[in-house]
Amino acid sequence: MTENQTNDLSKFIALILRHKPQTIGIQLNKNGWANVDELIKGISKHKKKPFSMEMLEQIVVEDEKKRYSFNDNKTLIRANQGHSISVDVELKECRPPEILYHGTSEKFVSSIDHEGLLPKSRLYVHLSKDIETAKSVGSRHGNPIIYKVKSLAMHNVGYKFYLSTNGVWLVQKVPVEYLEK
Repeated sequence: MTENQTNDLSKFIALILRHKPQTIGIQLNKNGWANVDELIKGISKHKKKPFSMEMLEQIVVEDEKKRYSFNDNKTLIRANQGHSISVDVELKECRPPEILYHGTSEKFVSSIDHEGLLPKSRLYVHLSKDIETAKSVGSRHGNPIIYKVKSLAMHNVGYKFYLSTNGVWLVQKVPVEYLEK
């Protein structure tokens, strides 16, 4: 597969496993797992091109953001986070570091400054442990703006933080008073 083909298929798999499994006629279980054989058959049928386990494994291994996980025997696959559909990806609650970061673009600053960080169409707000990752995320939509999140202070008053298997910190919302630009 070319790099473009791999990227296109990875984005398509993200759409299926995070948002619209019905696109290829599959269902996710309550924990977000999809049957690998059904996923492969569904992608092949939808794309009208052969798609194989080897191709899927290549996408999972090469994905820079580590979006996907297999179960132990590779019969099931799921997205690690980023869902807009209600699934429980069995996140473990964790004590966050003192500061986390959120990267966004200029067009969202006014809204964030008034409402804080909200998950919008997703289940959680995504936070990064370092400024570089936040800049990378923010630059996907233009000039990046980085918010510093007082995560430990939030945790100390009862906000629950989760750490996904690919290192993304998740929280249901971040009120304005815990944000700094």
